[in-house]
Amino acid sequence: MRGSVPESWTAPLRALRRSRGAFRAAGVLASAALLLPLAPGAASATATDRRAPSGALQRAFAAASQEYRVPQSVLLGVSYLESRWDTHSGAPSVTGGYGPMHLTDAAHAVAAVPHHSDGREDPRGDGSRPAAGPRAVRPSLLPAGELPARLRTLEQAARVSGLSREALRRDPAANVRGGAALLAAAQKRLGLPLSEDPADWFGAVAGYPGASDTATAAAFARDVFDVLRSGQRRTTDVGQRVALPAAPRLPDRPELVGRLGLSDPPDEEETECPAAVACEAIPAPYEKLQGDNYGNHDLADRPDSQKTEFIVIHDTEGSWETTIKLIKDPAYVSWNYTVRSADGHIAQHVPTKDVAWHAGNWYVNAKSVGIEHEGFLAQPDAWYTEEMYRTSARLVRYLAQQLRIPLDRQHVLGHDNVPGTTPATIKGMHTDPGPYWDWAHYFDLMGKPFRPTGGAYAGMVTVLPDYDAHKPAYTGCTGPAKPCAPHGSGAVRLYTQPSEKAPLVKDAGLRPDGSASTIDVNDTGARASTGQQFAVAGHKGSWTAIWYLGQVAWFKNPLSQPTAVNAYGSVVTPKEGLAEVPVFGRAYPEKEAYPAGVPVQALAPLPYKLPAGQAYVMGQRLRSEYLWAKTFDPAGHKVIRGKDAYYEIQFGHRVAFVKAADVTVRPSNR
Repeated sequence: MRGSVPESWTAPLRALRRSRGAFRAAGVLASAALLLPLAPGAASATATDRRAPSGALQRAFAAASQEYRVPQSVLLGVSYLESRWDTHSGAPSVTGGYGPMHLTDAAHAVAAVPHHSDGREDPRGDGSRPAAGPRAVRPSLLPAGELPARLRTLEQAARVSGLSREALRRDPAANVRGGAALLAAAQKRLGLPLSEDPADWFGAVAGYPGASDTATAAAFARDVFDVLRSGQRRTTDVGQRVALPAAPRLPDRPELVGRLGLSDPPDEEETECPAAVACEAIPAPYEKLQGDNYGNHDLADRPDSQKTEFIVIHDTEGSWETTIKLIKDPAYVSWNYTVRSADGHIAQHVPTKDVAWHAGNWYVNAKSVGIEHEGFLAQPDAWYTEEMYRTSARLVRYLAQQLRIPLDRQHVLGHDNVPGTTPATIKGMHTDPGPYWDWAHYFDLMGKPFRPTGGAYAGMVTVLPDYDAHKPAYTGCTGPAKPCAPHGSGAVRLYTQPSEKAPLVKDAGLRPDGSASTIDVNDTGARASTGQQFAVAGHKGSWTAIWYLGQVAWFKNPLSQPTAVNAYGSVVTPKEGLAEVPVFGRAYPEKEAYPAGVPVQALAPLPYKLPAGQAYVMGQRLRSEYLWAKTFDPAGHKVIRGKDAYYEIQFGHRVAFVKAADVTVRPSNR
């Protein structure tokens, strides 16, 4: 049943839109003349460093407003929701969107790309294999007959404005003019005047992202008007200062959405979503396949059968259209929700009571909800929209309330934080949503911003770099070892010594041969991300040391531009007398707990150790559990619970589990 979450929870945040944690939406530089030639989808490190005079983008909005008689605040509000006014070297978004107004060019809309660390040979994450064998997603353009209207706004803008497609793609001033022309044309089609009152444009704004139903269109317009009421001010990623003054008394005009002639919203009774988002049911199939195989999820009765402990954040590495095709394939994997990039529309595929096959770790699958987001991690310019962040944050907050899941990074994980179940599975674990996902902004929108929770001697830190200013170098975004374009990141890099010339720390699970970690965008071996917490191992100058994967890891943390804040909490250390304790990727019961007919699951320690003298931040205490679900008929499923208890810890970039009997829990400042 659909729930209700009041819109008011976001209100305190709108006045706190931080310059840190800036969201990386599509855009282009302030003049086509400033851009180097770029192939569609390519990125240029040189181009991103070239700046137009600060204020040029603000003047472009003013000029377009005057030319097309669209209120400047409306243009700024729509652009903020689509791009947060940022630029990305003229490269398109996942849906082929360009520029501050996110004008979509169908010719550059990508249907799918090869998924990082595919791992589809084990879709459940329990060692079983799908009947159809591994699935590989290949890059392709959507067939012309399948291109939705939302992928054609650049073509429409060229037609109504008379500007060339190249100019609309490359020149932000032209792009803003094209967006203004689209809004003005929509206002005329609705039979409404080109009014100076922003409220009269509610319907045209609702239709801007090309939504197919009234609920999605209205949700987008409400968010734009929330921005207009609160106002925004920020410096973009190329140094452009843009301001939108607040208009707190501006009303919504939802009756104007009806003039768009869109379809009625999908049946909301079939979804578990907050009232403030547009959500439809696109069910994943539960079907028998060949022999005893079935797909693509398991029927269950959570939380009565098992408590849901985690929400796992993914990206799709493909378009909405391709993602929806895949979720309908019973021989593929499954997840609970997908969030669309352009307008934040949500589809629910698997009820939260059932177990989706999404995390690559059966223990986590059985105790989590998985949310996919249309986008690509390995291309920083294939961005996630502000509307996607907002609707996803509402969904996560709603699920956290309904399922009683704390809103922190011990419970809200990225797929890249989910551990492998055995040493053999570590290399195949996925790395999305990656170092460019803006966790700080995401948690701000949930009303749970990361803040200091301890003093200088509290013994813990929360990773929290300034997303806009923090731009560590990465490779592999466009090809092996190729430098990625400079881009904001919420991740810090970890070294063996307090020096950027020192080697990176090693991950014995990722590289059993002892080879070094890299700066590849998919390499999580020497990385800590925003919101993650670690016990402090030392300080030296502008560097902080933490305990990480059984070793000391250093990251740069200068007072002038800190990348972490002090924290206080509980940590675990090996019990007195133990030189080290094993670390696990799942919290399974002891063998004595398994009834007859259910094979005992090996505990399989990971190739790491937690040595005496080290401490790791505790996330939660968990009773050992294993869901035996190997039959199509859920009557044959069993939940095995043991006497052993485990603690979830932040062990490296991924979480891990240690037996409670092996460790001592103590305050972080002791």
